[in-house]
Amino acid sequence: MTDPDTRAPQMFPVLSRAQIELARRFASGPEHRFAPGETVYAIGERGAPAWLILDGEIKVTRGDGLDRTAPITVHGAGQFTGEVNQLAGRPSIAAGHAGDEGCTALPLDPAHLRALMIGSAEIGEIIMRALILRRVRLIEHGGAGTILIGIPGSAEIIALQEFLTRSGLPNLVLDVRVYGEGRALVEQAGVSSDELPLVVCPGGALLRRPTSAELAACLGIIPDLDPDRLYDVAVVGAGPAGLATAVYAASEGLSVIVLDARSMGGQAGASARIENYLGFPTGISGQALAGRAFNQALKFGAEIAIPVAVERLVCDAGPLTLVCAEERRVSARSVVIASGAQYRRPDVPDLAAFEGKGVAYWASAIEARLCAGEDIALVGGGNSAGQAIVFLAPFVRTLRLFVRRDLSETMSRYLIDRIAALPNVEIHSGEELSALEGDKAGNLAAATFRRAADGRTRRYALRHLFLFIGADPNAGWVRDCVVTDADGFIVSGAGSRSLETNRAGIFAIGDVRAGSTKRVAAAVGEGAAVVSQIHSLLAQS
Repeated sequence: MTDPDTRAPQMFPVLSRAQIELARRFASGPEHRFAPGETVYAIGERGAPAWLILDGEIKVTRGDGLDRTAPITVHGAGQFTGEVNQLAGRPSIAAGHAGDEGCTALPLDPAHLRALMIGSAEIGEIIMRALILRRVRLIEHGGAGTILIGIPGSAEIIALQEFLTRSGLPNLVLDVRVYGEGRALVEQAGVSSDELPLVVCPGGALLRRPTSAELAACLGIIPDLDPDRLYDVAVVGAGPAGLATAVYAASEGLSVIVLDARSMGGQAGASARIENYLGFPTGISGQALAGRAFNQALKFGAEIAIPVAVERLVCDAGPLTLVCAEERRVSARSVVIASGAQYRRPDVPDLAAFEGKGVAYWASAIEARLCAGEDIALVGGGNSAGQAIVFLAPFVRTLRLFVRRDLSETMSRYLIDRIAALPNVEIHSGEELSALEGDKAGNLAAATFRRAADGRTRRYALRHLFLFIGADPNAGWVRDCVVTDADGFIVSGAGSRSLETNRAGIFAIGDVRAGSTKRVAAAVGEGAAVVSQIHSLLAQS
């Protein structure tokens, strides 16, 4: 190993003789002999199996698409190759070559690897822990995965960074203004400033100013959508509710596909720390919680397509059909609407122009680095706002919190107490955002707030404003099929199944459902409960 680590035995475990013999029963093919230096699997190879080494060694290296490689580890007899991508057959982000004496290894393709993990709880725990820790190490060390070349902190870079980071994909940002490999590549490729950012995929492909969907296609992380396949369950939304449905449904043998237009985790995935979720007394970040659920879903064989936007649901005849971007279609015997909510935007002139340019609706490590040492403002008094305040305050000089009423009416007590202990947080009650100003580059420069009591205004110079003022249901794409309440939330419980809508086979769970409890635990509970109701539905068909 190139970097000693206390978790190394878990990251690179050695299976016992008995475990190796058990794993043989799940191999997807006969053992294979590789000559010294022969490529076992390459960066960007799709469907590359995990290889269980019987003798010899496999040298594993990482790359970054800029023809740079670095050693990761050397696997010996009893060890296995791969990381999280091997669970779903996604393109490999590392490469393996046989050692100086060659090697003999057994292949475990994604389906057989998952079968082994389910067939043996002991081996499954060893493998899953190792695959996750290896992905974490690739992210922590940088230099692997996707390269983003542009201006750090720009709206375009932030959007791509957020997508990759929330998807658990290694990435590195190179400043095009600083001379080095990134700037040199931009000049060699003849990329103009309006074509930035330039993205280099792990396999070496270049993308100019790509969307998240275009980047995902380059990374090969979107499964092929077969319009002729009929799934048992199609889940729209990869937040806690949707991922819980995927885990429980797939683990019970149902064929499942999950689609989301943005990234895994939903709004909860953007939470810096969730401290009131059962079983995590020290708290857990929304991204970490979502990542664990995502990997569980993959382990049980669920297909996950992100980012794939669902534009409408066809429910008038035949099987239920989701029509996605670019007219791709997914058919299913049941559809679970777990599309959650979309960030609420205050009625402020030119707000959209500053989104990604100083105005944000979540607070991740990326935003924390951007506003370090500055004066910032945050609007909102719910738990999501409280979690963001506690996370951001240690990074900034001053955090001004603007709320319409007393925090005790909208926020959990533990967050209120923690905010009260923060010396650099100023609370402004009864004030609302009324105007925004930009600088010459179009970035946020100042914000004006108005006191509701007397209409007096005050202007604050600031470059970062966080808005946590609630959310509206993300249900516009399905309103032609199901009944919603006056606020747009989907009504359920029309029949004998409490989470089923007025249309048989269509269920609503989580934040998008009328009357739901807006808590992560409640969303997970509904995700589990809906699977039982789906079984009842399918048993009748």
